[in-house]
Amino acid sequence: MSRAIGQFVEVAPCRWRLGKAADRAMTADAEVFATREILQQALDDGAIEQVVNVACLPGLAGSSLAMPDIHHGYGFCIGGVAAFPADGGIVLPGGVGYDINCGVRLLASSIPESEFAAVADAVGHALLARIPSGLTARGLRPLNKKEFQRLAAGGVGEVARRFGSDPGDMEFIESGGCLPFDAPGALGPRACERGAAQLGSLGSGNHFIEVQAVEEIFDPAAARVFGLEPGHVAVMIHTGSRGFGHQVASDYIETFRRRNLARLKLRDPQLVHAAIASSEGRNYLQALNAASNFAWANRQLIQEEVIAVLEEALAMGRRQLGLRLVYDQAHNIAKFEHHEVDGRALELLVHRKGATRAFGPGHPDLPSRYRGTGQPVILPGSMGSSSYVLRGTAAGTAAGTFFSSAHGAGRRLSRHQAIKLSAGEDVRERLRGQGVLVFSLSSQGLKEEIPEAYKDIDDVAAATVAAGISEKVARLRPLLVVKG
Repeated sequence: MSRAIGQFVEVAPCRWRLGKAADRAMTADAEVFATREILQQALDDGAIEQVVNVACLPGLAGSSLAMPDIHHGYGFCIGGVAAFPADGGIVLPGGVGYDINCGVRLLASSIPESEFAAVADAVGHALLARIPSGLTARGLRPLNKKEFQRLAAGGVGEVARRFGSDPGDMEFIESGGCLPFDAPGALGPRACERGAAQLGSLGSGNHFIEVQAVEEIFDPAAARVFGLEPGHVAVMIHTGSRGFGHQVASDYIETFRRRNLARLKLRDPQLVHAAIASSEGRNYLQALNAASNFAWANRQLIQEEVIAVLEEALAMGRRQLGLRLVYDQAHNIAKFEHHEVDGRALELLVHRKGATRAFGPGHPDLPSRYRGTGQPVILPGSMGSSSYVLRGTAAGTAAGTFFSSAHGAGRRLSRHQAIKLSAGEDVRERLRGQGVLVFSLSSQGLKEEIPEAYKDIDDVAAATVAAGISEKVARLRPLLVVKG
């Protein structure tokens, strides 16, 4: 069905609503947090129809939501958020996606940008050589079957126990880097086989390691708490659960389709779902937790390798370099959380796909260090563009977002369109001329990830702030990018 921007009402700045009366199949409103231009892009690429389709699902709590990074995805748009009651609700793999717990972590440092510049080229080559990237089955730490099961259950805690990473990091990882998992039978053999080989690998597509300079501070008090200082270096790591998560998603989408699709009335079969209480629903959530734990462990191991490279290049230890984890957040996940809806406190299964959590000040699930500021919210830009660090606000729940925020710039062009646009161009040299060193094993992959393929990160950040769901803390400028 074709929809027009005129059907939406801007009920607050950068908050657009399509009431459920607009479509007799809708059981809830659809709401999009966006500028007018971003909303029009989402109408053009079909993402808005996906938001509407989610609003037709049974039992939705609140509205079907989309953040300012909205674009078309598998069934459920990227940037989408949907919550269902824990008691009697549904779970849908399309609301999580194939790269389960794809997420971003941010490290702060006391390394001056000028000192890093002297070793930047060596650091880039070392990171590319030492951290497996691209379409590889190899990871830094291959595991046997028993070791893999312990990691699936223990997440970052198992990395600390087995590989000696700092257990104090767990305080600054969403959910402590571990969700409950005690059902090994929920994991298929192929998923386990893929996961056991890939721990400590970056992957391909839009995954990256980026060294950045803290360029501008908007909220000095929050920046001090986060450890971000102007002119100093920060590091972002963006990756997920690799082949393990992809196989879990593939296995359960097929299971849900086989068991449930014929009896469900869906406009889009990619929104196939199951009752949370059903056997397939429970098993999927267990497998989802295992893949989430793997992803947090994966980012933890990559962090340790990044720190080792920086220690060697700068001939100082991590304490001298001031390297510490600011936060690690997921952006393809479904988790049980407590929220207020229409004045009622409810336990909900919140699906965030290409959207991230953004708890406000005082939230009990935050580390004590961040109770006064709100959660750090990491908003990476496209390759070669700036990124933002935001913080969650109390207004996040008032806006009905379930404390959700955008996860990044969000694509504007398909990969095919990006390759066509960059034909004949040396992307590395173009970005080097802009002061950004780029390291990748794939020139084709760089063409898919050109900055023009993504929305303007300044626009996404501005829409997020205007909607009141997060506030700016700092802007980071890229110095070096390692791309999968």
